[in-house]
Amino acid sequence: MDSLNPDLPPMTVTPAAPRVWKFWGTAVWGLLIFVAMFLGQVGAILYLAWDRGDPLDLMSIQRVGREPAALALSVTMGLPATLAAVWLAIRIKKASFVDYLALHWPSWKQMLFGAIGLVLIVVAWETMSRSLGREATPGFMTDLLKSGRDKGAAVMLLFAFSVAAPMSEEVLARGFLFRGWSASFLRVPGAIILSSLVWTVVHLQYDMYFLAEVFSIGLWFGYMRYRANSLWLTIVLHALNNLTAVVLTMWLGN
Repeated sequence: MDSLNPDLPPMTVTPAAPRVWKFWGTAVWGLLIFVAMFLGQVGAILYLAWDRGDPLDLMSIQRVGREPAALALSVTMGLPATLAAVWLAIRIKKASFVDYLALHWPSWKQMLFGAIGLVLIVVAWETMSRSLGREATPGFMTDLLKSGRDKGAAVMLLFAFSVAAPMSEEVLARGFLFRGWSASFLRVPGAIILSSLVWTVVHLQYDMYFLAEVFSIGLWFGYMRYRANSLWLTIVLHALNNLTAVVLTMWLGN
């Protein structure tokens, strides 16, 4: 009973439902976000082909898309498309963009811990690659980066693979997908695994060996996203990983 009015029972406050997409909502929106990313990337190639007066057919698109500068622009244009689609999905839920994606800056201890773990994983795969006589970097990526360096597109490629790609992929995988799936029946472990699988699928241009490496790194990123509650942490780790690979490949290339 209400102590101020004995005739009325005390009021109870029903907690508001969390403003987050659950399993299927996250899955559907995740697909739409990926499509938006893809359209942003393809749109850049189509624009370049149109600007040159090339016919907008499959052969022209493939020819333009193999050029280092064009590919760099394509990867870069996937970022605004991804952010726009994610913003729309979160806006519909009337949730905070920053809180939904955990865009909180991590502590230096968390950053250091995440970096050490990433280095150990990369070194382990590097050692395994050497023992198996495999390339540490996929051959087509090595050729692309060397070609870009020789054709004056090094800075564009560096930005595309070390800034735009990590942000796009992390916002989708460890940001939007992890947030929704971790609030579903999957809970945190399932969200880490499934979001890592999706992130791995995005890299299907690699063979199974490199896909296994991508998946293992994705698991670490997912754990750090959960541990630090910070998407910025995984964006930075992802960017550092790509930056190191791009710089070393260009620098070691003859």
